[in-house]
Amino acid sequence: MIVFEERLSDSPFVERVWRSHSERAGTFRSIAASTFEMVVSRHGGRTSFTLRGPETRATLADLPPHGEWLGIRFKVGSFVPHLTPGSLADRRDVTLPDATARSFWLNGSAWEYPDFENAESFVAKLVRKAILVRDPVVAAALDGRPSALSSRTVERRFLQATGLPYGAIRQIERARHATVLLREGLPIADAANAAGYYDQAHMTRSLRRRIGQTPGEIVRGREQLSFLYKTTTTQPPIPRS
Repeated sequence: MIVFEERLSDSPFVERVWRSHSERAGTFRSIAASTFEMVVSRHGGRTSFTLRGPETRATLADLPPHGEWLGIRFKVGSFVPHLTPGSLADRRDVTLPDATARSFWLNGSAWEYPDFENAESFVAKLVRKAILVRDPVVAAALDGRPSALSSRTVERRFLQATGLPYGAIRQIERARHATVLLREGLPIADAANAAGYYDQAHMTRSLRRRIGQTPGEIVRGREQLSFLYKTTTTQPPIPRS
């Protein structure tokens, strides 16, 4: 029902940019995600700009026919200070008011809708206006760099910048990685081991919560999932103090 296209970004704030369109109406499984993103939606002659926070569990969502979407998915730790990821978590999305047919209001100014090609330029403008920031403590922790801060302080900074405890981010990324492995044809037992689960039962419990399907259901691939992509690592490294 949904056709996706995506590309990696060279922005220090953006993980990747994606776009999609729906071929018909239906429902799909919106799977857990640890990131904050901005989405431009076009459907029924109307365009809107929405800020989305992380999702800690899978949910069912309705899909309109002939819709188009553009998404800017940010690196963990990037956020808008007056609309933090925690306030947007678990589908408490905020759709910003229209300014014109080609723009929306953000922080008291009208902004033109970004597109697939100029997403990084749009983000760079947000950064220059201090509308978008990235916590350097979170960035350093994800890179595995030592910090003079205590682990409790690092955890607090993670929660503020991402809306999630660090452990939840690791669990979500591991579940998404396991789902990719299963979709690629890796046997269930091997996928559990490769993704770092204790055993198959541990993976099954995690996937039911984060993906909304059992490993067998993921392998059969009969249900449409939301945006899923291959990553180079199973999960972020553990922050070190």
